[in-house]
Amino acid sequence: MTPRGRRDTDFAMDGTEKQADWKDAEALLEACRRAGCVCATAESCTGGLIGGAITAIPGSSEFYKGGIVSYSNEAKASLLGVRQETLSEHGAVSSECAGEMAAGACKALNADCAVAVTGIAGPGGGTAMKPVGLVFIASIRKGRAPTVTRNVFSGDREEVRRQTVGTALSQLTAEILLAIPDEN
Repeated sequence: MTPRGRRDTDFAMDGTEKQADWKDAEALLEACRRAGCVCATAESCTGGLIGGAITAIPGSSEFYKGGIVSYSNEAKASLLGVRQETLSEHGAVSSECAGEMAAGACKALNADCAVAVTGIAGPGGGTAMKPVGLVFIASIRKGRAPTVTRNVFSGDREEVRRQTVGTALSQLTAEILLAIPDEN
């Protein structure tokens, strides 16, 4: 028990209360259950935090195949099949790269759907065209084109990464829910 009388699992590793990411992960797994699908992740700037949020939920292995952390361009190409042309022409932080990462995660992990993130969490690395906080999030269902969003999050590195996790989980959940026939 913590001094406030809560279980340790009610707190994130840094001691703050559990973030909304856990609720977002629960919603994702419920959508997977309803759709009868399994998901995967491909992460760059979040370094595995999305997969961590998903696997924090008991029973997640039924609907989550796994994740690939591809921080370097070499890993994006070799593990996810991101084309060298994409990296050369558009860069690792681009909608094109995010889409190829999501498709690559589906293929590599034999998943029905996936989410991928690539961005600049900061504090350095930003430019006028690609500022700190810029994150591309791609969600995909097998056999379909990816949905890619361009997001510019504010805050420090951890805040950018946390916002990315929540947004990515919500975006993939929405992608999956689109595949479920209207239940009314």
